[in-house]
Amino acid sequence: MNEARTRDATLSTPPKAIPRDDAAVAERPSTGRPTVVIVGAGFGGLRAARALKRAPVDVVLLDRHNYHLFQPLLYQVATAGLEPEHIARPVRAILRGQPRFEFRMAEMTGLDLAGKRVLTGDGPIPYDYLILALGGETNYFGLESIRRHGFGLKDTAEAVAIRNHVLSCFERGVLEPDAERRRALLTFAIVGGGPTGVEMAGALSELIRLVLVKDYPRLNIKDVRVLLLEATDRLLGTMPARLRAAAAETLWRKHVEVRFGAAVQDYDGSRLSLKSGEVIPARTLVWAAGAQAASLTTRLGLPTARQGRVVVEPTLAVAGRPEVFVIGDAAYLEADGQPLPMMAPVAIQMAETAAANIARQLRGAAPIAFHYRDPGSLATIGRNAAVAYVHGVAFKGFLAWVVWLTVHIIQLIGFRNKLFVLLNWAWDYFFYERASRLITEG
Repeated sequence: MNEARTRDATLSTPPKAIPRDDAAVAERPSTGRPTVVIVGAGFGGLRAARALKRAPVDVVLLDRHNYHLFQPLLYQVATAGLEPEHIARPVRAILRGQPRFEFRMAEMTGLDLAGKRVLTGDGPIPYDYLILALGGETNYFGLESIRRHGFGLKDTAEAVAIRNHVLSCFERGVLEPDAERRRALLTFAIVGGGPTGVEMAGALSELIRLVLVKDYPRLNIKDVRVLLLEATDRLLGTMPARLRAAAAETLWRKHVEVRFGAAVQDYDGSRLSLKSGEVIPARTLVWAAGAQAASLTTRLGLPTARQGRVVVEPTLAVAGRPEVFVIGDAAYLEADGQPLPMMAPVAIQMAETAAANIARQLRGAAPIAFHYRDPGSLATIGRNAAVAYVHGVAFKGFLAWVVWLTVHIIQLIGFRNKLFVLLNWAWDYFFYERASRLITEG
């Protein structure tokens, strides 16, 4: 397992820190304008920076990576459909030409609320207003064995690691003489029946049965299993019942074994144990069963709630700190008695409200409360198959799949990314071929 999970050093190993003079790094020339520091270049952080384009402020955007990542398509990197650079774009290129804007590739380490400074590995950065768009990370619910031996799917390194591992399992499966060990190598378990788990399971099954079956003719396809394990009794819990049933039926047609009431208890890299007592030999486990706020939120001195999310007022400011806003996955705000979902549309809409409230404070106007407008839900299950629930209208099949394709192409940032993703999807659709079947581990 460890050998199979060796990752491409260019993706998983951060660059060595370059010694710097912290005071020199943190120093910014005074402009007389208030400074808004935004931490995180995800959907929320990027939208907040853009929304402040015309405000009379200086904007400083921080992120430990120099790119914005389109996370909804990470599973396609994991299943050899796309390369990481197809769904990522440099922040400096996205916001090139925006006035009064500065990007810094730096990692936030803490927060000095009294001194109004963001602490980073490259020195403190003062702010007049702060927007924390820290994002989320995989929630393993205390199952450390899964954290050690399984795969998350939150960044490019994890997606490439899954791709490398899946292809390596097939390479080793060709050479494995023992039937039981070969079946374990070719058993792929995805845990979690939300959109990520459903899309990952469908794409992985299609990769295997439409593409890899041609690459590995010596392997018996009957030895391959793709399992989708869901602890509850339903997939895609926020969608109507008929769409949930349609998703499960489509997955079965694509040879994905959907198991309900299958709560995972332990995983050692070779054997998957369920709470029911069942043990499944499997050399691959992809965990898509939960998310939580970035762990940094618990070290900032701010009030937190479930999933480590920072409790915010309806204005998205922290209580008693009207200059500090938290948005996206890191923010805890309830609507109709339930916390808002950790989804990109929430982060984008929160960013617009936070930026508007900063502009209102500068004018001396009262802040406005955040109201979420649900744009609907989409989930694809593979070729010609998807489910959609948009503004109270539920539909499925080819039409939902076309809507899903269109929405994701539109939301991708940059013409080059849109073009390459569209070309890759067209190639896969017409020729049943995945372009990124490379094992790039060092």
